Amino acid sequence: MERLSEYRVMWVLVLFDLPTETKKDKKAHANFRKNLQKDGFTMFQFSIYVRHCASSENAKVHIKRVKSFLPEFGQVGIICITDKQFGEIEVFYGKKPQDIKAPGQQLELF
Repeated sequence: MERLSEYRVMWVLVLFDLPTETKKDKKAHANFRKNLQKDGFTMFQFSIYVRHCASSENAKVHIKRVKSFLPEFGQVGIICITDKQFGEIEVFYGKKPQDIKAPGQQLELF
């Protein structure tokens, strides 16, 4: 069994700025967030969602899925980083550094 490497395990970050001016815009925004959550993403910040992936191949599957439900308007960015890079993120609330409360490792059953 291959040992999980912090350089092989990936995190997919989806960053978005979507309009919410009309009812149609608000519905598209809500649907996009719901689809992210259905695909296993969790909120990191208000418009940043993250998902843990066991490999870059698995990350590509989820990136393709996000691309399939992109909203018509607004901006969406997708970043894929290693677990090692994700672990180096420093989060500040005010001026004091806080521990990152990232979701735990996701288990995949075959």
